[in-house]
Amino acid sequence: MKILIVDDEKDVETLFRQKFRKEIRKGDISLEFAFSGDEALQILSSEDPPKFVYVFSDINMPGMTGLELLDKIKAKFPEINVSMISAYGDKENYEKAIQSGAKEFFTKPIDFDSLKEEINKLTNL
Repeated sequence: MKILIVDDEKDVETLFRQKFRKEIRKGDISLEFAFSGDEALQILSSEDPPKFVYVFSDINMPGMTGLELLDKIKAKFPEINVSMISAYGDKENYEKAIQSGAKEFFTKPIDFDSLKEEINKLTNL
């Protein structure tokens, strides 16, 4: 299962690779990273259809926000599951994300046990 992580903070890549090292080693998932909404759309558009099953995106990014990215992914790739993450667990962002089709909404620091449960629901690992 291919997962795309979108966050403008590059240290997120190290954190995700560390937290999912067992799943990656077993070949259950593969992670790819984009550091902007535009880069995420380029990656998703590079294969037709995209091989990604899940996109996990930060909301607060310079340029295209995660909510704008969510709208574009849902319009172009409705079959891809998207969850959002925010440093702020505010109700307004949560409601916008869910109304726009987000599968789940996580707040930082990420509860990786909950995230793994969400991924397991999609893959039945």
